[in-house]
This record gives sequence, structure tokens and C-alpha cells, in this order.
Amino acid sequence: MATQNIDQLVEELSKLSVLDMSKLKSALEEKWGVKAAAAAPMMMAAPAAAAAPAAESTEFKVTLESSPDDKKIGVIKVVREITGLGLKEAKEMVDGAPKVLKETAPKAEAEEIAKKITAAGGKATLKGL
Repeated sequence: MATQNIDQLVEELSKLSVLDMSKLKSALEEKWGVKAAAAAPMMMAAPAAAAAPAAESTEFKVTLESSPDDKKIGVIKVVREITGLGLKEAKEMVDGAPKVLKETAPKAEAEEIAKKITAAGGKATLKGL
């Protein structure tokens, strides 16, 4: 097998998820009639550890990052709607940005809040928890 083919094979195998690697291991054991040695799971541990943080968050923290002066009134209205704060408290929150609007929110709700803030002219960020 040429070095180029080996390199291509390594690249393709590196793209596999942990689940797909497990299926590949089982398929090769079955095809070749062998059982993987105890060292094989240790080698698989590194990709498994790397794949674990890639799990998508279900809860998000929504933070108001900024709002331009000419859009501040619209952003204050949205902040009041989202938080239920009074006018004074909402204005202080917008003036003191960056401020957390919602500590935890499901993904759909967090995206909706960010969309409302953006539509009003502000900037909001989502951070997965």
C-alpha cells in the first residue's frame, strides 16, 4: 500500500465518531475472526475524550453585551419584556452592559431572546452551560 493511501486512510479514520469507531472495531473483529487486544481500548480513549466536550449544550446563559446609544430605547423595551424589570432597572441593566439577562434558558428560548435583542439593535451572546 502506498504511503499516500495510508495517509488518506488515517485521515478518513480520524473523522469517525467514537460510535463509528466502535462499529468499525466490531466489524473488523468479525471479518478477520479476531478479538481486539486490551491495548486497543486505551488507544480509543484519546478520541473518546476529545469527542466528549463536543456534546451540544441544552441550557444557555444569555448575556447582553452592548447596545448603541441610538438603539438604547428599543433594547430597554426588550430587556423589560424578557426580564420583567421596571423601566429604571432595565435602563440600568442596558447602561451597565455586559449584563446577564437570563442565567439558564433552554436553547430555543435563549436563541429567541438573542434574536429579539439583535432586532432591537443590541448585541447578545449565548454561552452553553
